[in-house]
Amino acid sequence: MKFLRSTLLVAAVASFTALRAQNAPPSTPDPAIKQMVEAISAKTLEEDIRKMVSFGTRHTLSDTKSKKRGIGAARNWVESEFKKYAKASGGRMKVEQDTFTVKPDGRRIDKPVVMANVMATLQGTDPNDKRIIIVSGHLDSRVTDVMNATADAPGANDDASGVALVMEMARVMASKQFPCTLIFVAVQGEEQGLYGSTHMAKRAKAEGWNIVGMLNNDIVGNSTGFDPEIKDPKHVRIFSEGVPANETPEEARVRRQLSSENDSPSRQLARYIKTTCEQYLNDFGVLIEYRPDRFLRGGDHTPFNQQGFTAVRFTEVNENFNHQHQDLRTENGIEYGDKPEFVDYEYLRKNTGVNLATMASLAWAPPAPQNVGVLTANLTNRTQLKWDAPAAGEKPAGYYVLMRETSSPVWQQKFFVTGTTADLPHSKDNFIFAVASVDAEGHESLPVTPKVVR
Repeated sequence: MKFLRSTLLVAAVASFTALRAQNAPPSTPDPAIKQMVEAISAKTLEEDIRKMVSFGTRHTLSDTKSKKRGIGAARNWVESEFKKYAKASGGRMKVEQDTFTVKPDGRRIDKPVVMANVMATLQGTDPNDKRIIIVSGHLDSRVTDVMNATADAPGANDDASGVALVMEMARVMASKQFPCTLIFVAVQGEEQGLYGSTHMAKRAKAEGWNIVGMLNNDIVGNSTGFDPEIKDPKHVRIFSEGVPANETPEEARVRRQLSSENDSPSRQLARYIKTTCEQYLNDFGVLIEYRPDRFLRGGDHTPFNQQGFTAVRFTEVNENFNHQHQDLRTENGIEYGDKPEFVDYEYLRKNTGVNLATMASLAWAPPAPQNVGVLTANLTNRTQLKWDAPAAGEKPAGYYVLMRETSSPVWQQKFFVTGTTADLPHSKDNFIFAVASVDAEGHESLPVTPKVVR
């Protein structure tokens, strides 16, 4: 069976070579994206984290009036930094604190609390391109007691690392022009129950945002785990849901029929991130985890999934729980607490690069094809696909048809076509297919898996 599979794939490769058009877009990295990735500064990331730590605590229930301590001071500082970056945008970057009130929940909110997500929105240059891409980290921090709003809670890695990553991306990307809109956001209330991201996801749903992808970064700055102690500065984990949280009964029926639980939009985004990382970062890789989040846990991408949006989570490979959700102390020679000296800033720089390259690649790509379908009217060993061009935004230079064996976790081959159909000499019994739009420079949209067209 292994030999048969290898033979099928070799035959597929040969066919792809014959079918691939001579005018396919370049597969080399975009120099502009590479330049932005190289502009990311580990020094700036460290400075931003140490500044956030200097506010003592950023607990959601902490002081909002002080200029030096608490969540209010931290929010105002992030807003002021975003406004500095916005000066390079030519007026296209709008900075705001999106405030909302949370009532006591009998759990982790014991009084009415005014919260705020700090947002920097870089408007797209194409008024017809309504796509939105979001990158986030959470600003709040905590110690052992989740209701302790007064003790020092540095939160250097959880999650000043994510917020610093978002800020550095905004700094580097503010002066660039993208056809669609990019949102850089530091959300509040993650530790108390994902309140900031829930507010944002519900707002996005109510206002009809066309979110292409949401990149959530939470605990992304430590390369040395504990229990067991494993150092891995060369990988980051990407968590993505398989079965969409808002799946309808009819969609569930089709998924069970086709066993397509590994091809959700969020899972496709995870694969896209892995491919982009390999293209733009040397000696660094993505580990795709086939779970919505860590075991029995959740993050700020979860509310977006619940609202039907494509969203994933970035997290370091091996968490160190001595430095996460801990009171500051030393016991039995072990130092506890989430301090800035426990962050690997070069590792964080690379994680920032993966996020930036992904966001820029998606933003410069044409919108994804629409109504992608696989034709099943005829009983045949061939696979016939058809789709519609994007209704708005940049017109694609063509499309990539992607293919992989049913047992493969990642795409193995792709070939370029200029039309909106493909007739493949490969059986849909043995391979999984998808279609992505591509521009003349090689920027690809997220791939779209076909629905059945009878």
